[in-house]
Amino acid sequence: MRSLLLWCAQNQWLAAHVPRWRFARRAVRRFLPGEGFEAALKSAVDFKAKGVGALFTLLGENVTDLADANRVVEHYEEVLAASADVQAEVSVKPTQLGLDIDQEAAYANLRRLARAAANARSFLWVDMEGSAYTERTLDLYKSLRAEHLHVGVALQAYLHRTVSDVTSLLPLKPAIRLVKGAYAESPQVAFTAKREVDENYLALCGLMLPEVKRRNLRLVLATHDTTLIAKAWRFAQALAIERPHFEVAMLYGIRTGEQLRLAREGFTVKDLIAYGDAWYAWYLRRLAERPANVWFVARQLLP
Repeated sequence: MRSLLLWCAQNQWLAAHVPRWRFARRAVRRFLPGEGFEAALKSAVDFKAKGVGALFTLLGENVTDLADANRVVEHYEEVLAASADVQAEVSVKPTQLGLDIDQEAAYANLRRLARAAANARSFLWVDMEGSAYTERTLDLYKSLRAEHLHVGVALQAYLHRTVSDVTSLLPLKPAIRLVKGAYAESPQVAFTAKREVDENYLALCGLMLPEVKRRNLRLVLATHDTTLIAKAWRFAQALAIERPHFEVAMLYGIRTGEQLRLAREGFTVKDLIAYGDAWYAWYLRRLAERPANVWFVARQLLP
């Protein structure tokens, strides 16, 4: 099921046609409060009242025109200015900023956003895409981190290389959002069995949590796997890490009850709120992360 969903995510014919289907648009509302930023901001306001923070991301990737990349930057600048009251953070994909066209232009766009985030007293996350972009994304982040404090990068636990990437980043005192990974990758590049991914996720937590204790690293566990979160927290407790410094992020619409529970218990929790009309590939990757969600989609076929 996971392989089929990831294949569908890359299929151009489906990408052109499925978003027009009414049931598909209805089903995707599980993970998106709406296509416009106004709906995302409203959700962030509601979450803040319950002790949960927000992380905004505009859907879309692989832009082919630098003018489009500039519009993405302008949009995020407006988002950062408009969301100061909810203290939301933003996460952007490098290919949204022109990485496929010109790496220097993409870096210039990231610098603009880092400055905008600093002015808004917010935080900028550099999202991670398929493994073909990993090296270039890390190069961008390392350059950006040398200039700006409030910037972080997402790393994928299913990649074999991630342990060495963490080691190379630690001297920078970085911020890392650790995800499992949701792209179609070969066994030569990534762990493919869930058990192996989970084991590597915990091993990476074991490597990084001592640096959290030393305040040399901001670590965000971006997973809906509450079993993994509980295991990582036991290790954090052994290190005497305080609950506000143990951060968790989950997607909008998934395990909301768990997000609220963790926030009530004193942990720092962020709800990643995606929005925009370029949701097709992103949505299929979300289903592939947990194929049981396919049953939710199937129910949308019923009257």
